[in-house]
Amino acid sequence: MADRAETNELDAQATIHVAGEWRDAVSGATREILDPADGLPFAVVAEGDEKDTDLAVEAARHAFDHGDWPRTPAAERAALLHRVADLLVRDRERLGLLESRDAGKTAEEGRVDIDCVADAFRYFAQLVAAEAPGRVVDAGTPDVHSVVVHEPVGVCALITPWNYPLLQASWKIAPALAAGNTFVVKPSEITPLTTVALIDLLVEAGLPTGVAGLVTGAGHTVGARLAAHPDVDLVSFTGGLVSGTKVAQAAAPTVKKVALELGGKNPNVVFADACATDEGFDTAVDQALNAAFIHSGQVCSAGSRLIVEEPLRERFVAELARRAAAIRLGRGTADGVECGPLVSERQRAKVEGYVESALAEGAVLRTGGKRPEPAPERPDGGYFYEPTVLDQCHREMRVVREEVFGPVLTVETFRTEDEAVALANDTEYGLAGAVWTTDAGRARRVAGRLRHGTVWINDFHPYLPQAEWGGFGKSGVGRELGPAGLAEYRETKHIYQNLAPKPVRWFAG
Repeated sequence: MADRAETNELDAQATIHVAGEWRDAVSGATREILDPADGLPFAVVAEGDEKDTDLAVEAARHAFDHGDWPRTPAAERAALLHRVADLLVRDRERLGLLESRDAGKTAEEGRVDIDCVADAFRYFAQLVAAEAPGRVVDAGTPDVHSVVVHEPVGVCALITPWNYPLLQASWKIAPALAAGNTFVVKPSEITPLTTVALIDLLVEAGLPTGVAGLVTGAGHTVGARLAAHPDVDLVSFTGGLVSGTKVAQAAAPTVKKVALELGGKNPNVVFADACATDEGFDTAVDQALNAAFIHSGQVCSAGSRLIVEEPLRERFVAELARRAAAIRLGRGTADGVECGPLVSERQRAKVEGYVESALAEGAVLRTGGKRPEPAPERPDGGYFYEPTVLDQCHREMRVVREEVFGPVLTVETFRTEDEAVALANDTEYGLAGAVWTTDAGRARRVAGRLRHGTVWINDFHPYLPQAEWGGFGKSGVGRELGPAGLAEYRETKHIYQNLAPKPVRWFAG
């Protein structure tokens, strides 16, 4: 079955998984999957719609209400998650290359993603296996046994983005399964292939029939129906602010649980003292490059706003631009390539529009700002765009306020700590940010004042499965990873048992 997700032939693949079976779309519709490195189709998947979604939800509902998985002991659920992690390790190379080709990232980034996916499954397996069966509540009398227990939510609709297809799916699927839920996942219609492959691994690991469902298709059909479906108990969405708002609105009439991980416009604040030595300077520049240009900047936590102390600005930006211009662009599987293409022609056009508006509003182009020349490792039809550094930016610019989701770094400057904090917090998002300084007191002060869900000090981009991930403001609601990530997929029940019931004479009679 794995061949379905990695085929190089343009035969339509049955990629809708319902009640343990792979199916074509009810309508028979299909969609070509394009390789962003050359713009050519390399796979064809089923294009599901509302009818396919209803069938998938019906199967997941039946598996939850009548199947064994919600009542399976936590140790057995954990064991299955560990088996899935083992299978991911076994298939690391195949899945990493597939992620590279589907999403455009480098092969090494794809392999690292698979490592992180396996880590997520292992973490949630260990978390549920180590938990106590319930929290005893003292009722003040020996005649009452009172306990708070956790139960699965039910049927979970999991809607994932195109930039980290399998990683983001794992952040939802692993805790949903660990908690005993059933689910229907809708991967991005642009990058569905590794999620299809993951369903095969879940089946191979022994997941009961009907627990896992998958519908490939568009957000405005499949995603919208999942969010509104009355038999869905929870919807978890990762993506853009506009789509996330629509998901919340669709879910509201049924008052289902909603978790939203949305956009980010993330500041990377560099104080001059962090660059007082050659090693400190080189490290801060290197991490600023990583923050902005990993996966061509198509990362919700990308450090796309460099906020640098004014005396350091010219030296720092000059070196940053020099090194950004040297980044090797090309097909992710090609030797020596450091950065792949954007995911689609539409995404590249969006990035070009932001750069054009920034230049019109007074930004100074230090490097990039255009499509690169074709090369053997960089086909003419690929969606490539040069890493771009825009200097002398200010808060009124669209490119500074809005999420670009591309290889574009803006530069702002500050003179005081208060000004640095004010600039960093001057965003409607609040996902992540970083502060660079050798002053431990300043590091703690600034980190404490930043209104962002994750703050790195003298680093950028690492995350821990044990730590919650989420944002403030319009970056979303709810948390992924960590104990709070597991809690999203649970309901809490209080069980009060009277061990010596007696009549209560409230009324005459």
